[in-house]
Amino acid sequence: MQGQTWKEAKGNRIIISVIGPDRVGIIAGVANVLASNEINILDISQTTLQEYLAMVLIADLKKSRIDLDTLKDQLHQKGQELGVRIDAQHEDVFQFMHRI
Repeated sequence: MQGQTWKEAKGNRIIISVIGPDRVGIIAGVANVLASNEINILDISQTTLQEYLAMVLIADLKKSRIDLDTLKDQLHQKGQELGVRIDAQHEDVFQFMHRI
């Protein structure tokens, strides 16, 4: 998070989900897309269920110059290369969709 609190980063956060068959390089591939766009990973959780990977990342767009739609395209392309599904959405949209 480099110098900012979670509350300060909140307005710039996105939720990224990765689901698919587990294989070497998935985490590195997603992290490389984010790093190349100066997007900081704030938190990451992943598990393997039998042979399937389920991963969720929270990332901060504050220093990035890329728009969310372009990032989604890049992540989708990386997902196709890796054989997984990668979705990204702004944290506000995620919270709205998952509220009770």
